[in-house]
Amino acid sequence: MTGERSVSRPVLRPGDWVQFDGGEHQVVGLAGMSVRLRSAAGGESVVLASHLMGAPGFALIDGEPLPQVEPFGLLDSLPAEVLAAAREWERHVVEVTSGLPPDAAPGAVPQAKYDPATSTLAQRDQAKAEELGVSVRTIQSRRARYAAQGLWGLVDQRVIRDWEATGRADARVVTAIREALDAETNASTGTRSRLIRRVTKSLEDAYGPGAVPLPGKTTFYRLIEVLSTGRHSFESAVTRRQTANRPDGPFTPTFAARPGEQVQIDSTPLDVMVLLDSGLADRADLTIAVDVATRTICAAVLRPVGTKAVDASLLVAKMLVPEPMRPGWSTALRMSASRLPHARLVDIDTRMELAAAKPVIVPDTIVIDGGRVFISETFTRACERLGISVQKARPNTPTDKAIVEATFGSINTLFCQHVAAYTGSNTSRRGERVDDEAVWTIPELQDLLDEWLIAGWQPRPHDSLRDPYFPRRAMSPNDKYASLVAAAGYLPLTLTGEDYLELLPVAWRAINDYGIRIDYRTYDHVDLGPWRRQHSGVTAKKGLWEVHYDPYDLSQVFVRTRTGWITVPWTHLPMVSAPFADFTWRHARRLAADKGLDDTNETDVARVLDNLLTRAQEGPTDRSATRRSKRIAARTKVAAAAHRPRPAEDTEPDADAPPPTAAVIPFGIFDAHAEAEKWI
Repeated sequence: MTGERSVSRPVLRPGDWVQFDGGEHQVVGLAGMSVRLRSAAGGESVVLASHLMGAPGFALIDGEPLPQVEPFGLLDSLPAEVLAAAREWERHVVEVTSGLPPDAAPGAVPQAKYDPATSTLAQRDQAKAEELGVSVRTIQSRRARYAAQGLWGLVDQRVIRDWEATGRADARVVTAIREALDAETNASTGTRSRLIRRVTKSLEDAYGPGAVPLPGKTTFYRLIEVLSTGRHSFESAVTRRQTANRPDGPFTPTFAARPGEQVQIDSTPLDVMVLLDSGLADRADLTIAVDVATRTICAAVLRPVGTKAVDASLLVAKMLVPEPMRPGWSTALRMSASRLPHARLVDIDTRMELAAAKPVIVPDTIVIDGGRVFISETFTRACERLGISVQKARPNTPTDKAIVEATFGSINTLFCQHVAAYTGSNTSRRGERVDDEAVWTIPELQDLLDEWLIAGWQPRPHDSLRDPYFPRRAMSPNDKYASLVAAAGYLPLTLTGEDYLELLPVAWRAINDYGIRIDYRTYDHVDLGPWRRQHSGVTAKKGLWEVHYDPYDLSQVFVRTRTGWITVPWTHLPMVSAPFADFTWRHARRLAADKGLDDTNETDVARVLDNLLTRAQEGPTDRSATRRSKRIAARTKVAAAAHRPRPAEDTEPDADAPPPTAAVIPFGIFDAHAEAEKWI
């Protein structure tokens, strides 16, 4: 007999009963790798032995239990003294089972009291219990755990118990600390001493003063440190809230197999101070649309702070047309110089001839958040008309649109931090007097951003885009689009000037003798003559007429009639020096009321409005003007430049104007950038 440890191996023999496929079966025969089974009901079947033993719930009834492999990784993580104690117990258990300890020398003879040939297992258990000074039950339980779990079954379980993290603290104290930490999620960050005070007060209110024993100061601090691990309870409040908003389940990355399958849209303030026309520096809102399959930034729009639903609608319109090359852009940015399938796309759509190197992606589904901009009737109606499904993300679940959230961070590090007047991601990272460094206006920064998207983002390898045959190689958005375009095809969607009007907000109004009245403004035109005092034919709207308006240019409205669209100007437009937005009109009404004028009299409001816009054009010469008036005026000029629709008639070109620096092929659609160049 040797001192090596003997482990009995369970075997499967004919006549044994096994648990398989939800019932009990008897083994009636073995042939090669096949096992013939007879169920308790008498039915017979033949299964492979590997399938039988690997089936869920398989067990040998009334047989030897299957041994468990020891968790060697966990054993290595144990303290040395704990592992040494477990090995000492292993020595005693093996001696009881086999007669000799594991380290017995070759040819050693077991002691008489542990010799299996002269004593029973019960006698050996009794002898070992007397030797160690423990009960027989302890020896039997250790021997059973060793047979089932190996060395791990002999480890002191107190070392690995869950409650060891909180020591011997009262369970009521632990519960109160956890509740206090939960309350810190949406509160301002405080200190640990504040938390101790709140926990103490909570326990006194619940159980009475002195009813619950409190740990000492050092132990209290250590207990809080253990329970607050991973919560950021005493660090950044933003990080703490973001951590609490994470879903309980595993994070599943958003996946799309073809371009346009899912496009995520979101808006956030840009971390760059821009220069408004009045000389004031302010931040702008950046709204982007990101294609999940290719990580292409389909469109990016900068607007003054306060993005509107029409901005989101125009973002959709912009992403559905090719990006035109602009004067001053390098020829390397042309689509013909990129890896995009240019020749194939030109055969389908001639507009691609001089397009920039960014693919046109028609979305099937757009994922939005609960912002008023994206759930507005204007945006949803535009998506419905264009055949786009809108999917709303769950509240406080940024992982539902994680792609666009991560893209904002990439734009911040790859673009914004290199722009003058960069503010940093938060106030703790902001430099001194950043406002004085602002040199770019919103139209200028928009042009820089558009050029960077084509030159810096689209051809840049993206870590999340991988070639399935060469997984170590990161692909660029343009490369990924080129590889997936065959799966999706190319379906161009042409937007005309009328499509732009369809994307504008709608107001239902009557056409009276004096014209149309909207928010104390009167619009009139001779073409309205046949439709005055007439029923529109829309019974659901009580005969009112469908009037579309641009909230960034209220100088005219657009009326849908039975024969087509009619552009109707504001009757007091000659009194105002420049286009104006809806927020400008509301501000002018407030100024008129402050001066004691009737804010419902459009003539008085028009005079105040003209004075406001004139000050914006001439500069801040009036030292008594408020900062808010300057800001409103500056936002008006920027918004008008970016939104003003194409005029009804063409103006005569200036004979003294220099020749254009580059030929521009018209796209036949409404293009906000081209119109801005015409009106600046």
